[in-house]
Amino acid sequence: MNKNREEKAMTRKVQLFLLHFAGGNAYSYEFLKPYLHDNVEFIPLELPGRGRRFNDNFIKSRAEAVHDYVSQINNKRNQALPYIIFGHSMGASLGLSVAYEMQRLEDQPQLLVVSGNSGPGAPQIKGKPKKEKRYLMDDETFKNELRELGGIPEEVLENEELYTFFEPIMRSDFEILEKDTLSNELNIKLLCPIYAMMGSDEDESVNIENWSRYSIAECSFELFKGNHFFIHKHPKQIINTIFNIFKKTEVPL
Repeated sequence: MNKNREEKAMTRKVQLFLLHFAGGNAYSYEFLKPYLHDNVEFIPLELPGRGRRFNDNFIKSRAEAVHDYVSQINNKRNQALPYIIFGHSMGASLGLSVAYEMQRLEDQPQLLVVSGNSGPGAPQIKGKPKKEKRYLMDDETFKNELRELGGIPEEVLENEELYTFFEPIMRSDFEILEKDTLSNELNIKLLCPIYAMMGSDEDESVNIENWSRYSIAECSFELFKGNHFFIHKHPKQIINTIFNIFKKTEVPL
């Protein structure tokens, strides 16, 4: 990128679409907002059954979730602006298919950012037993699984009223991820770059470069100190890195 192109890239407006993690909602990324520049349009999305869409019926299939997100993006797109898709954990898993569907509609993102996820088809970690499907677990096992993931206050798991409210949201999201096969995703090839980041304490972080299978563009990878929810500890660094990568992408100006 020449100097003139880079200067324009630093000041042009961009839409940032954010896909939440399991159990999350449109407010899950509020902690990133203080670190965004004025030229970034912050657009957090959410699936039905939570937040502003609390009265809508849950989605329980991957295909429906992808379709829902694509519809939301299309409704909010400014075709004059480039855009980025950012997803953490479940949001990363769905984000790959969402980016691909947008590409099929000839409105591909300029960058896909995937976080806390090693991507579909990542090798099984040696010595780590395959877990049963989380949305089918009994309550006690399910609570322990949520504790292991982190990011969920213990008071939510111990308080019967809070847990009763939160549990169906989590189970619905895990059902989206675990009920369907990933056969369609294994053949995806994006035209845009992928930036993948994970916590250094995540077992799956050894497979982070698995994401390179899903784009013909240059991919980059980074580990941040922390567990699955490392994003809460490094918001400024994460935002700066995302937009430094964004500036280097080739865009018609």
